[in-house]
Amino acid sequence: MQQNTATVFLIHGYLGAGKTTLARRLEVEQAAIRFTHDEWMRSLYGDDPPETRFSEYAKRVSGVMETVWTRCVALKMKVVLDFGFWRRSERDRVRDLVASLGGNSVLYRLSCSDEVAWSRIEKRNERLGADLYIAPNTFKVLKARFEPLDPDEARVEVEA
Repeated sequence: MQQNTATVFLIHGYLGAGKTTLARRLEVEQAAIRFTHDEWMRSLYGDDPPETRFSEYAKRVSGVMETVWTRCVALKMKVVLDFGFWRRSERDRVRDLVASLGGNSVLYRLSCSDEVAWSRIEKRNERLGADLYIAPNTFKVLKARFEPLDPDEARVEVEA
């Protein structure tokens, strides 16, 4: 029997915080469809897409994924969005979109120290698999784009 309302789990956290690990766990525990942006990027463009094309590729992948995950929400399915949600504007946009489709959203926030996160990334870089390569400078530079959650954003806190 199908549920009456879709639930979308949004995963917020910086690089190496454990987002995909949590997303995989939620996928199983909630019987949800998981969308992990990095896995799609790597599948389509390799583990180290050229910096000059990265933004273009990422937008393409996001667009295709949104077409699919919103259809899942419209069909009242559970969905896990492993996107990081670094910007408040994107979190608000997706929460509003989910609500407009008749679904509920649950925001998870993962955090850990930069040292722990970088250690995880170094290990991932050695074995890649479904992950994208992240250079040390990229880790540092991208941190300026990361917006922590505001106090008014309801969330489930996860120490990773």
